[in-house]
Amino acid sequence: MTRRPVSFGRCLSVPVLLCLLVVSLGLLLGAVRVASAQVGYDRPGSDYSSFAVRSADPAVCAARCERDTRCRAWSFAYPTAERGAVCRLKAQVQARSPDGCCVSGVKGAGVIEPTDGGGEVGIDRAGGDFQSLDLAADASWQTCKAACEGEGRCRAWTFIRAGYIGPAPRCYLKNRIPPPRKRPCCVSGVVK
Repeated sequence: MTRRPVSFGRCLSVPVLLCLLVVSLGLLLGAVRVASAQVGYDRPGSDYSSFAVRSADPAVCAARCERDTRCRAWSFAYPTAERGAVCRLKAQVQARSPDGCCVSGVKGAGVIEPTDGGGEVGIDRAGGDFQSLDLAADASWQTCKAACEGEGRCRAWTFIRAGYIGPAPRCYLKNRIPPPRKRPCCVSGVVK
């Protein structure tokens, strides 16, 4: 009688093999660092190309960098009263520097908007407006949040950056809490 070598795979049942596969995949994915773009940061220097972004969406800039073999990093500048939104592609990864004008990232980074500080960055809560406010050109979303907190019937607010619907930012106070919608123009919030 000849003995056949037993393979490791035959000793294990199919559910055990699947479990080992899932655990191995989980460990592999856990080791991969997920990159994300930084809202409120610029990466000055190393520009080799720049272009207007008509949709004023930073995700367009990130996607263009992904498709360009020369691109290593990018910076997106929100529109202002003086100019529209601009994407700058970079041949090298420069150090980031804090600047509210921009969103920046390295190749492979998606845009993840922060939600800290009481503002939902990149979120519009359309509808329920009972008052709109003209704001100074340099006003921030915190001004809109404070206006809502100072108004008894205000339940939510939306701040629209300058350059999206006019030369100056606007604030919309709401008497109900509309559902959030992803839009790069806006910062919104809910008053508790």
